[in-house]
Amino acid sequence: MAAISSLSLKTPTKIQSLTKTHYAIPLNLPFSCRSKSKRTGSIGSRTRIRCGLLIEPDGGKLVELFVEESQRELKREDALKLPKIKLTKIDLEWVHVLSEGWASPLKGFMREDEFLQTLHFNSIRLEDGSVVNMSVPIVLAIDDSQKNLIGGSTSVALVDDENNPIAILSDIEIYKHNKEERIARTWGTTAPGLPYVDEAITHSGDWLIGGDLKVIDPVKYNDGLDRFRLSPAELRDEFTRRNADAVFAFQLRNPVHNGHALLMTDTRRRLLEMGYKNPVLLLHPLGGYTKADDVPLHWRMKQHEKVLEDGVLDPETTVVSIFPSPMHYAGPTEVQWHAKARINAGANFYIVGRDPAGMSHPLEKRDLYDADHGKKVLSMAPGLERLNILPFRVAAYDKTKNAMAFFDPSRPQDFIFISGTKMRTLAKNKESPPDGFMCPGGWKVLVEYYDSLAAAENGRVAEPVAS
Repeated sequence: MAAISSLSLKTPTKIQSLTKTHYAIPLNLPFSCRSKSKRTGSIGSRTRIRCGLLIEPDGGKLVELFVEESQRELKREDALKLPKIKLTKIDLEWVHVLSEGWASPLKGFMREDEFLQTLHFNSIRLEDGSVVNMSVPIVLAIDDSQKNLIGGSTSVALVDDENNPIAILSDIEIYKHNKEERIARTWGTTAPGLPYVDEAITHSGDWLIGGDLKVIDPVKYNDGLDRFRLSPAELRDEFTRRNADAVFAFQLRNPVHNGHALLMTDTRRRLLEMGYKNPVLLLHPLGGYTKADDVPLHWRMKQHEKVLEDGVLDPETTVVSIFPSPMHYAGPTEVQWHAKARINAGANFYIVGRDPAGMSHPLEKRDLYDADHGKKVLSMAPGLERLNILPFRVAAYDKTKNAMAFFDPSRPQDFIFISGTKMRTLAKNKESPPDGFMCPGGWKVLVEYYDSLAAAENGRVAEPVAS
């Protein structure tokens, strides 16, 4: 993956906080900032401060939860003496998220007061009275036997499938896991068939355990993609190295077609017109749990590589990295989490699409959420006031240009909307989409993926994915 593996990372820049402001000064950069008082129209409806510095993380600083390297062996020994909780794959992904500060200012798995604020207010109030957005519970479930094993201990060890210590959770609090309330408030329904619910909640324990988390070693997956899993601190360092004066983030869990690319390149053009000198795109595919019919991460990363290699996106102004969060498919509730996490990575602009984080209703033939509610909720959400929301402009295939273009309602007959279902059908049948829909290299990867599925179904061994 030469096009996106050439990132050269330095030690993250130390940040000096500014009291009661929304920005921080990297010590190796001069402070240069001017106010922008006029409204910015469709690119963002709130008054903003224009500044050549990265947006400050929620709570004022990144909360990284790693044991100091010199103390790791000692903490590993300590963990072996504690009651043990075995982590599921999704639990480990949340440990990863917490450890790197994506959920700053959380210091570990939620205790009950944080859990209830998240469920009922989609936000958490800090000790100084300020509010940060927090829309999805980041919790760890345990069953009766694990609760009894813990007994009166105030700390527990979190271990992997082979009982290797991953982290220590201390000053713990155990409280009831009301699954129905959690599901209803997060998804707005308790209908059966919600993927994350079936995977991570339905069969989980009836108790939740919260506390302060210390992770012994940075989480690695050893799948050939760890070099793309840049932490918020590493991303901030990279944006600073590139002298970015704006960072706009694009969250996705699907292959990139030319309509996506049009949106991203047009966003950069608009930011330049607003007066920014070097806006940088954070192309940030979700890398945690996804439902079975989504294209797996390895294939998506391979496809993103081809998009850059074919020049559809400019590698000089694009940073491709993996966002480690699991996917809930919780619509307007979850999109707040996706936006909030990117603030902690340094993004001050966030592109929101149609029906973000949505899915089809598990029982009925309709979308589970209103397609426009995600962007509306983001524009009003508590704790996201500092983030500029960029609504997704509708792109379709323009037959008069043989290219993806923004839809023109005055000539609807000239446009073809190629749905995800249609795209998958074409790829499965090894048929080509219209020229200009997706770069040839990217489409070839998609065809190879569906061919590998067919091979597996027919009992043939699928070709391994180069990474």
